[in-house]
Amino acid sequence: MAGLVLAGAAQAELADKDKPMNIEADSLRYEDTRQTSVFTGNVLITKGTIVMRGSKMDVRQDPQGNQFGVVTGTAAAPGFFRQKREGLDEWIEGEGERIEYDGKAQTVVFTGSAVLRRYRGTQLNDESVGNQITYNSLTEVFTVKGGPANRTAANPSGRVRAMLTPIPEAETAPAPAATDPAQLRPSTNLNEKKK
Repeated sequence: MAGLVLAGAAQAELADKDKPMNIEADSLRYEDTRQTSVFTGNVLITKGTIVMRGSKMDVRQDPQGNQFGVVTGTAAAPGFFRQKREGLDEWIEGEGERIEYDGKAQTVVFTGSAVLRRYRGTQLNDESVGNQITYNSLTEVFTVKGGPANRTAANPSGRVRAMLTPIPEAETAPAPAATDPAQLRPSTNLNEKKK
């Protein structure tokens, strides 16, 4: 098992927790007594900067208003999750055959051919692959588990795999000291020549 912390002090977009969950699908089955909904067919979920997609999603809400969901995909068409990081042009993106979203704990668990990526703008920065990945958007810590279910022709051992990109030196260097802005002077003559 590998556990990693994303670089920087930022965390997932803080306002997402309090945004409404909007869902589109081909069909819906709602059960009021249990406060559960089952969406099937090309499911698309948005909640602030969060985007989730899959073939099916079970959603429930507790009495305190916390939302929980399970997105189902397949090996050929895995479920998808994406969320912006607070104050940065960075995104966390993941895939899995099953994705469990916990709005109260602010965690996402990707299971089955799980992949978690971090993008800086549109550039892929880090990527982790395993059988199960748990991402905590509050602490920005994620853990990756390998195992027999993670075995493929390219990875017969089923071990966890990760690609981590170093932070560019320009971003880690201290900011230059503030300098006074250039002083402008008005022209007294429109035809004044430079000296």
